[in-house]
Amino acid sequence: MAEEFVNCRIQPGKVVVFIKPSCPYCKRTQELLSQLPFKQGVLEFVDITATSDTSKIQDYLQQLTGARTVPRVFIGKDCIGGCSDLMEMHQSGELLKRLKQIGALQ
Repeated sequence: MAEEFVNCRIQPGKVVVFIKPSCPYCKRTQELLSQLPFKQGVLEFVDITATSDTSKIQDYLQQLTGARTVPRVFIGKDCIGGCSDLMEMHQSGELLKRLKQIGALQ
């Protein structure tokens, strides 16, 4: 269930962020990404607390990415890490470059 929940959302050409609404790092990640000109339907925030399998989902994210913490940010099939990784990528210009590569921006 947890594997399917995660794997069916991670797709080439999409940006998917696994979050918990109460997490301040998730909120900062959402604020940053929401300011960018994404094409319709390309950016998805997935609330892992909306299921009864929150800890199993986090266990699977750890298997997949090496970390259990949220947010877990995927650009296409690649996990770029969490909030601080995203902020660093944004400041260096790497984030916009990667988003353009997958055709995520308008």
